[in-house]
Amino acid sequence: MFNTGKELLKLCKEKNKRISEIVMEKEMDYNKMTYDELMDKMKLVLDTMLKSAKSGLDKEIISVSKLSGGNAKKLEDYKNKGKTICGDLISSAMAKALSTSEVNASMGKIVAAPTAGASGILPSAIITVKEKFNLTEEDMIRGLFTAGGIGEIIAKNATISGAEGGCQAECGAASAMAAAAVVEMLGEDVETSLNAASFALIHIMGLVCDPVAGLVEFPCAFRNASGVINALISADLAIAGIKSLVPFDEVVEAMYKVGKAMPESLKETALGGVAATPTGEEYKRRVL
Repeated sequence: MFNTGKELLKLCKEKNKRISEIVMEKEMDYNKMTYDELMDKMKLVLDTMLKSAKSGLDKEIISVSKLSGGNAKKLEDYKNKGKTICGDLISSAMAKALSTSEVNASMGKIVAAPTAGASGILPSAIITVKEKFNLTEEDMIRGLFTAGGIGEIIAKNATISGAEGGCQAECGAASAMAAAAVVEMLGEDVETSLNAASFALIHIMGLVCDPVAGLVEFPCAFRNASGVINALISADLAIAGIKSLVPFDEVVEAMYKVGKAMPESLKETALGGVAATPTGEEYKRRVL
């Protein structure tokens, strides 16, 4: 039904429907599902996201490699002391993103959104906004369908793979999906969602993928934490009425070209960036 942001925008206007509604129609048609079947399936996705985003807040979750873990709880404990620089909302959002990342690194159950390496961003964003504005489960599900539509456009026209496009493709796509989802949850229009998604990609365009020891732990988890904040500030910029000078589809194309231009050492090979530092190499020897 749509392959680009421009086509999605046109559909929304023609049918006088929101992004989530267009995506839901597409999913029901493609998968031959009823509305109730589709909602039940998405509720399972949401439930998994809720559990992964919160399970690391009150207990330490340590990765299989022992390279990471326990940071979600540290940040949550720090927030609860009431002395954070950025305030409770930002600290809480980062903690939730770290929690999902730690569940992933410990071989727990997460939802790849759009990838395992970027799985903490979307859950944290929708939970944070739901809690702040006292929204409903239905609002969160609507946000997830919107995120899916944005992710599909990025996957079709660029990439969501760190091995192909760097972390800008993984955490960038997740941030764009989350930003658009948040805008939808708050009742804003499709143009605002696309502007938010554009900002999120622009903010981290060129971000490399350089996992220490080739594992999705460091610096991946911390990029999930910064990624959710990227999503939230991108949503705020768009809702404030600020528009992206470059349209969403062109931003997606630019991200893809930047990813193609990156050397292989900066695309998940662990041969560049922080993975190639002396300390990074030392951790690699310890793990492998």
